[in-house]
Amino acid sequence: MSQPFTSRTIRIIPVVLILAAVPAIGSAHRQKPAATAAVKCQPSGPLARISELPEASGLAISRRTPGRLWSHNDSGEPVLVALDARGSVTARVQLTGVKIDDWEGVAVGACPGGSCVYIGDIGDNDAERKRITVYRVPEPASEGSVAVKEAFHATYPDGAHDAETLLVAPDGGVFIVTKGETGAIGLYRFPRDLRAGETHRLERVGEPAAKRPSETERITDGTVSADGAWVILRTRGRLAFHRSADLFAGRSVEAGRVDVTAAGEAQGEGVAMGADGAVYLAGEGGGKSQPGTLARFNCSIKP
Repeated sequence: MSQPFTSRTIRIIPVVLILAAVPAIGSAHRQKPAATAAVKCQPSGPLARISELPEASGLAISRRTPGRLWSHNDSGEPVLVALDARGSVTARVQLTGVKIDDWEGVAVGACPGGSCVYIGDIGDNDAERKRITVYRVPEPASEGSVAVKEAFHATYPDGAHDAETLLVAPDGGVFIVTKGETGAIGLYRFPRDLRAGETHRLERVGEPAAKRPSETERITDGTVSADGAWVILRTRGRLAFHRSADLFAGRSVEAGRVDVTAAGEAQGEGVAMGADGAVYLAGEGGGKSQPGTLARFNCSIKP
């Protein structure tokens, strides 16, 4: 049974940009310098604690309902949880006809029906799954239940990977960024022609990173900005800004990086970027009985 939402204020220290461009994915492109961007992010408001999301994983901003965010737990019941910008739970949507293996990512993007929510059952801690799955449902307008009719299964071209990042590009392309826990970080793309119920073979985009990253550099989520110009990939404690045209073409060199440890998350997981420069962070509670968290930063980018 869910518990009532509570929040508390923490002392937050302003965050200053780091200008150096640091390559992440795609070692083949490391010799190509990328222009840095002036990125500034400052915390905005208190850290919210959300009892319904103790294992908060993905985070996405609604295209249908202004001010709404979607999140979910990585295990348990297949439920999308709607939040407002303060972290209050405003709706719960039960997804029927599916179960959770390891839900790690959520994105909102275009689909033939208009706006859809994509849910990534892509986690694989031991890199042993035979296939992963992305579910797609029309974006709900209200609380209730939705029958899942589209499931896109996939395999990697180079063996199983653990992943927590699902991205939907402005043109509708669907991408996965591997975490880097069971191998090097890499970017993979679904075929353009998605066919529900079939198993697709993912295409690796560019070259993976040269080596497995340290624990603090593993990718826990990503987001595409509302205008489609930027992709943010997050770790537990920082945000890496990439130009989307470069990243989706396999040229993965960071244009800017920001530290977000001042948010005070127990375990940083999700990220979503709104049209107004608002960047939201979702985190696990640090234990199954502890509430998850939502933090907000106001960010500006000057290319």
